[in-house]
Amino acid sequence: MKTPYGISNFKSLITEGYLYVDKTPFIETLENQGKYNILLRPRRFGKTLFLSTLWHYYDIRFKDSFEELFSKLAIGKDPTPLRNSYQILFMEFSGISIKDEESIERDFAFEVSRRLRNFLEEYEYPAEAIRRVEAQSTPALMMKAFLGIVKDAKIYLLIDEYDHFANAVLGEDQELFCAIVGKGGFVRAFYETVKTATMEGIIDRLFITGVTSITLDSMTSGFNIGKNLSLDKEFNQAMGFTRQEVTDMISPLVDLCGLDSTEIIQTLRAWYNGYLFSSRAEETVYNPDMILYFVDRFDAVECRFPERMLDDNIASDYGKIMRLFGIGDREKNFQILEELITEGEIIGRHKGKLDLDTNKPFERNDFISLLLYMGFITLSGSVLSQYRYRVPNYVVQKLYYDYFRTEIEQRGRITVSSRAVENAVTELALHNNIKPLIKEISNVLALFSNRDFMRMDEKHIKAVILTLLYQSEVYFIQSEAEVNQHYPDILLLERNPIEVRYQFLFELKYSKKKAGKRGLEEKRTEGIEQIKAYQQLAEVKKLPKLKSYLLLTDGSTIEAVAIE
Repeated sequence: MKTPYGISNFKSLITEGYLYVDKTPFIETLENQGKYNILLRPRRFGKTLFLSTLWHYYDIRFKDSFEELFSKLAIGKDPTPLRNSYQILFMEFSGISIKDEESIERDFAFEVSRRLRNFLEEYEYPAEAIRRVEAQSTPALMMKAFLGIVKDAKIYLLIDEYDHFANAVLGEDQELFCAIVGKGGFVRAFYETVKTATMEGIIDRLFITGVTSITLDSMTSGFNIGKNLSLDKEFNQAMGFTRQEVTDMISPLVDLCGLDSTEIIQTLRAWYNGYLFSSRAEETVYNPDMILYFVDRFDAVECRFPERMLDDNIASDYGKIMRLFGIGDREKNFQILEELITEGEIIGRHKGKLDLDTNKPFERNDFISLLLYMGFITLSGSVLSQYRYRVPNYVVQKLYYDYFRTEIEQRGRITVSSRAVENAVTELALHNNIKPLIKEISNVLALFSNRDFMRMDEKHIKAVILTLLYQSEVYFIQSEAEVNQHYPDILLLERNPIEVRYQFLFELKYSKKKAGKRGLEEKRTEGIEQIKAYQQLAEVKKLPKLKSYLLLTDGSTIEAVAIE
């Protein structure tokens, strides 16, 4: 099985024998939605491959290759009348420098010019047409000249990563963002030209992908023709893999290594699944890039999981887009993230429109909507007219704790030593020596107790402990995982391929200082009773090499009590 990790060219996947998860049924679904559509998904979620599929399906140049490319796929067995009937204009805006407004406009203009030139060359327009386009001074004028040349053609415009550079700008300089996409901005002027072309029928169809709707929404009337399908039930599975698709994908590995398919699916679900983009959809989907990374890095010779379950490319990309957490009131945004980490969920109502080119404040539900688009939260239920949101999976959970660590270091003006934490977890895993970990937790709590930037209660102290634990990749960490309707505070579980000598169950108890020694002893008794109750559960008894500890704290010091 050839795994197409990092490959997003549809023709290459099909003709070179790579694995392809058939998403072509969504071509007809998209076609039936109207002519001008937008579908937004988190970074590395299969957007470019989906566009490439559309390109090869609709481009007149691939008409003779239709059978080769699509005959074994769903759409090939029942194609739509519009197949191979368009000249395709493809644009992509991911490689634009954001140094300053001048460099942004220069790179944007270069990208527009390059894509227009490619189109004119591929469809054999005269050289004079290319010169006429390239003689123009702005992206909007280039587009206007181009549209005058191709006015008799039937064009499908595909735009990938439409907001890649804009999100980067927004994360650094909101004023600059509004200048380039707002009234009079060169980005808005470009899309106004595209809008005019759709109204005149020169661009017959349009499909745009990106991460958030902020850029399009901020152009207001400059580009208000697109139908945003991102939160529609019909497209919940258009990008991303279903459970059945993942099961089929790993079946060769299961057969080769004699593995338990159910156990692997449970692991992959915890790490990579959990995305629900519509409140009306029922099945969550897996991040496709993460799944392909796992399959690609799986050691089929020794039948071992990847050493690192988190793709460095994912971590890098998501780390960059986390800069958007600073939009609006950074403090209020942090409080929402803090609530998500400490409570396990947030409640609000995502919005269909995110417009920064107004004087309206960027409020709680705006930030929730942003998190949903970026894939940092997912829908998990409803409360009357509002929705519940949670972190989709372990990968995103780890990214949150990495971000939380950075925030508490900056806010508390402290430094967390990842190396010291890693060594402490190693001592724990190999020797059941909890003292180094307790020392690191105590050091951080002592620093926090002298600061006034975060509440010191049991939930926040647990968040601090988890933040430290997530600095190590030795264990799979579960927080308040349900075990037969009981919820241990923290479980440190062995994960393939890392072999540890011990697994751990931690129960945290916090007693306010003013409660004194008596309060601590009451919490000690309560915690010991809880742990002993956990130890009697069948699910807990099945965990080999399990050690249990009560973590008892008053907010500035912490004690570990072993419970046999």
